[in-house]
Amino acid sequence: MIFIYRLLFPLAFLFFLPGLVIKLIRRPGRKSNYAERFGIFGRDRSEALSKMNGAVWIHAVSVGETNVALSLLKKWTAADPARKFVFSTTTTTAQEIAWNKVPAGVEVFFCPIDFTPYVKKVLKLIKPSALVILETEIWPNLVTLARKSGVKVILVNGRISDHSASGYRRFRMFFAPVLRQFHRICAQTALDAERFAAIASDLPVTVTGNIKFDQTPPSGLQGIGLAEFFGDQFTPVLACSTHAPEEKMMIEAFRDARKDHPELKLVIVPRHAERGNEIENLLRNSGLSYYRRTSGKPLTGKVDCLLADTTGELLKFIHSAEIVLMGKTFCGNDEGQNIIEPAALGKAIVTGPQMKNFKQAFAALIKGNAVMKLETDAELSGAIVKLTEDPELRRELGANAAKAIAAHAGALNKTITILEETIS
Repeated sequence: MIFIYRLLFPLAFLFFLPGLVIKLIRRPGRKSNYAERFGIFGRDRSEALSKMNGAVWIHAVSVGETNVALSLLKKWTAADPARKFVFSTTTTTAQEIAWNKVPAGVEVFFCPIDFTPYVKKVLKLIKPSALVILETEIWPNLVTLARKSGVKVILVNGRISDHSASGYRRFRMFFAPVLRQFHRICAQTALDAERFAAIASDLPVTVTGNIKFDQTPPSGLQGIGLAEFFGDQFTPVLACSTHAPEEKMMIEAFRDARKDHPELKLVIVPRHAERGNEIENLLRNSGLSYYRRTSGKPLTGKVDCLLADTTGELLKFIHSAEIVLMGKTFCGNDEGQNIIEPAALGKAIVTGPQMKNFKQAFAALIKGNAVMKLETDAELSGAIVKLTEDPELRRELGANAAKAIAAHAGALNKTITILEETIS
């Protein structure tokens, strides 16, 4: 099966190449070294990476996984300072974050596209001792060629979503041989472990918990100075990691809520910053005054809404918010985004009815009376009003949220113990 994959991959890649180019143009982040995705490294980068021979290669795909991987990396380097590490990502936004936040001595690069010559070139350049992959970034060539090269291959914080589970089972004749290449699989939950076992019963799976629960706000984290945009007296509402068409609905709900509460101010941080033009058009037609953070224009007065179409500032905006509307949970979106970040910061969180990709965290928050879950989009305006009028309810929800997240911590230490046992 892997032979067929390698045969067909170049054709499939050509089909998806236009979309990849469009994303590269539209999406912000670090792009100067994007040629690394095709196995092309400048002399300086080649020399730097070749000096990392024997390093542990940690790979994460995009921003969410990168933040988790950075938590793992920082804890691991502190526990084992003599070990060398390299760090790769797939997206330009994640690459930007990685370059800015990795510990000293860690080399960062773009993970090669899963084409045999590119993967072989990078493996030959780095000669890693281990490949640690985050969550679901399971590329057949990368995994099998690394294993064949004598590299220890480990999947950490592994999960299989509701959406993907049936597909993995249906095509287990292909996925099972790939997953058997892993020396260890650290699964987030017992359900994830069961789903791995349904693909192949002999996989080396251990339930370690979700590392996201161990993510703590950076020491000295400072919020964004929102008074610059909103004035002195205001209650900031954050539309967090939103997806279309949530922004339109949230803008309308916010506009209804502020009829009796003009102190309300809205911050929109879309999941994909390149959607800024689209969201600005919504704001332009909403009747609300707004400022777009990436516009480069001078701020001429106080506004009702701030469009934060930037990368790497989400935690700062969460820190500054009073009310957090969780994206990808409204308007028929049911997969969710990382609810653990606002919960760990003790914020009052409002969500739609489901979060399929964050079931464990969502269940813990619901059980701990730590989130306001709405059954319909029509309830959002009323929920904003209720939280605006009841600061004590906001404080209670936030305190409960932080407590619920802290109660589920511990996966990070378990994972590092398994990694050290497997690699040593």
